[in-house]
Formats: sequence, C-alpha cells, structure tokens
Amino acid sequence: MTGSELSVIFVCWGNICRSPIAERVAEKYAADGGLTGVAFSSAATSTEELGEPMDRRATEVLRRHGYRTGDHVAHQIQPSELADADLVIAMEPLHIDRMGRIGDSSRVRLLTDFDPDAEPGSGVPDPWYGGPEGFDDTLAAVEAAMPGVLDQVRDLQRDSVR
Repeated sequence: MTGSELSVIFVCWGNICRSPIAERVAEKYAADGGLTGVAFSSAATSTEELGEPMDRRATEVLRRHGYRTGDHVAHQIQPSELADADLVIAMEPLHIDRMGRIGDSSRVRLLTDFDPDAEPGSGVPDPWYGGPEGFDDTLAAVEAAMPGVLDQVRDLQRDSVR
C-alpha cells in the first residue's frame, strides 16, 4: 500500500497470464472511470515463473485491446503483501488455498465472485495450456468481473474514510 492508497493484488499460478491481465484491465477501467487512490498489482502462488516476463499470448491480447503491456516481471506473493493488501483477488480456488498457507486469506476473493453471470466458485481457467483463443476468453472473464471489482474498491474506500 502506498500512503492512503488501497492495495489490490490479483493472483494466479505463475503471474505470467491471468493476474497480469487482470492488473492491467483494472488499471484502465479505474482510470477510465475516474477512480483514484488505488494501486493494482499482481503476483504468483508458485515459484515456477519467477523473473519471467508476461506470456507473449497475454501480451498480444492486451495489446490488441488497448491495454498496457510492458513492465512486468513475475514474482511470488509474499506474506507481507498478503497482510498489507486491502483486497486480494485469486483466479482459482486453488490459489485461495495456497495463500491461506502463507498468511491470512480473509481478504481473498475469487475474481468470478465479482461477475454476476459467472458460476459461483468457478474461477478463471488457466489459458497457458491452450491456444491464443484461451487468452481472449481470459480477457473476457476479467472484463466481465471488473465493474464488480471496482465497486468493491469504492466500498473499501468509503469504509476507510468512516
């Protein structure tokens, strides 16, 4: 968290596909909606991709849709990040379980919890194992949930002022 900014962290397995996509979508939706006072970031639950850039297919889908693509290096979420975050958003139930092993996961939610049309508890499938179309599906799932994510951020901001 930076000063009085709220901290929102998106988390997936390797921090090279889903979570950096969500981070960038959140940044743009917040900017387009005039939402300030929040810092978005992303992290991994595993160590498999540490130090790696975003998957080229994730970069390509973001570029095609006008989102920021640069400045990403995969890292694993640390206990201090989990403790300091106001909201942590996981891509799959497995990620919630993994974060519960390193710290307090009471502020962790599934991304699909914010999409009223998503199946409860469904999560966002990992596109890494398939072709480019899986990354389009991931972007669509992230975009569908983002209005709900930003509503939650606004609620957290209001609650922190009280």
